[in-house]
Amino acid sequence: MEADNKNKSINIIGAGFAGMAAGIYAQLNGYKTSIYEMHSQPGGLCTSWNRKGYTFDGCIHWLVGSSRSSGMHDMWEETGIAQNINITDHEEYMRLEDSKGRTLIFYTDVERLEKHLLEFSPSDEKPIRELIDGVRMCIPFDTPSKHDSFFSRTGKQIKIGLNFAKNGSKMQKWMKITCREFSERFKDPLIKLAINEMWIPDFSIFFMLFTLAYLHNKNAGYPRGGSMPMSRAMEARYKELGGEIHYKKKVTKILTENNRATGITFDDGTIVHSEIVISAADGYSTLFKMLDGKFGDAKTREPYEKWPLFPSLIYVSLGINRRFDDIPWSVSGLTFILKEPAEIGDRIRDNLSVHIYNHDDSLAPVGKTAITIMMGTDYEYWKKLAEDRTVYLRKKEEVGNTVIDVLEQRFPGIRSQVEVIDVATPLTFERYTGNWKGCFEGWLITPENSYTLMKPMSQSIPGLENFYMCGQWVEPGGGLPTAVMSGKRLVKRLCREEGKRFSSGS
Repeated sequence: MEADNKNKSINIIGAGFAGMAAGIYAQLNGYKTSIYEMHSQPGGLCTSWNRKGYTFDGCIHWLVGSSRSSGMHDMWEETGIAQNINITDHEEYMRLEDSKGRTLIFYTDVERLEKHLLEFSPSDEKPIRELIDGVRMCIPFDTPSKHDSFFSRTGKQIKIGLNFAKNGSKMQKWMKITCREFSERFKDPLIKLAINEMWIPDFSIFFMLFTLAYLHNKNAGYPRGGSMPMSRAMEARYKELGGEIHYKKKVTKILTENNRATGITFDDGTIVHSEIVISAADGYSTLFKMLDGKFGDAKTREPYEKWPLFPSLIYVSLGINRRFDDIPWSVSGLTFILKEPAEIGDRIRDNLSVHIYNHDDSLAPVGKTAITIMMGTDYEYWKKLAEDRTVYLRKKEEVGNTVIDVLEQRFPGIRSQVEVIDVATPLTFERYTGNWKGCFEGWLITPENSYTLMKPMSQSIPGLENFYMCGQWVEPGGGLPTAVMSGKRLVKRLCREEGKRFSSGS
């Protein structure tokens, strides 16, 4: 059986993390794969871009599985990433400043965080204890690493099992609470704001607890250089295994015959056939454009019709001719409350979150700093503006200038230090990655749809054979680890269906 499958061909659509992971694991298991990517470089949403000597990162703030003792780290070794990164573990997750001179800090160490929060708002002791207890509940949950000894692996597995048995019902309760709902338990307005700014208000707070637990365990560090070195390392691993990546090849149709996928068609009309087709591209485009909506059932369509998405983004990147040595390194940056609300893009904003890359001098010339500001926005607003390109471009310029005006409140004189202004809208994300509505992480996990986590979404489409999907549209919650796990999960399924023993290359 294995000999028959040795050169079985797979066409993969998309060279993001899910597509490259599927390619890597497929190559490791004897398949012949080719990846076709619409952009000119790998990574998909895990990307960065250069402007006048500055590198602006569009993705990575922390990498879950950065610790060698973590089971998730094994996956980064398998895909060629772990061997090429230098990790920084921050002491702070985020800090918030109000107009009265108060500063709230979410430390990555849970003991330090608890002490600070209780000193910051003694009247909120009860919800603070609840939050800290929730984080502590998540700390032991990490799969064993292949680097662990047999006894260490066994001990970790037993510990995880015991914790599931002990905290299973608590975890289900946390899953059903949104960040917004939990924030209402606090009296202090700055803590309320922090809970909603750390994640998305309608997101299940359960995942915020796990993030803080990973940070506490020093298992969510920042990889120096940001996104693109990781994407390039993964590309190199895939090519090393014999895979082929073809850039500037936009797939427009998935060919089918007798309810079987047989190949793909590109925007220039050329066709490539294969025995299996995998889409690691945008889910909506895959189902309703490349496949013309002909396959699938009500369950397949339900998420696209009913589930909420992660918000689309305005992404403002600035190259600043100054250092920010007075601002402590932070995983997600500094948020400050504005002295006066400001209209930026399609809404009035009363605070601004600034990611200052003062911890990574590889992203800017000596003595200078790259900073980014990420703000939620409405896709349809920008789509309407873009009907008149002049109006659209004028609005982008206005957004950049307004952000600088707002930054003047916190950093007087910064306008004269700005050397580069770059503004990306949801249409920018859509143009470069193809993601539906410019969405950067797919489905928003809410208490209503969190049941999907208990049972993984299907990676196949009813009525169509030899076709599969992987990536954020079949793995709710998004994120780089999830994307790689999705590709790995899919290749495991292919091997199982064909009677092959799966190999991770370890």
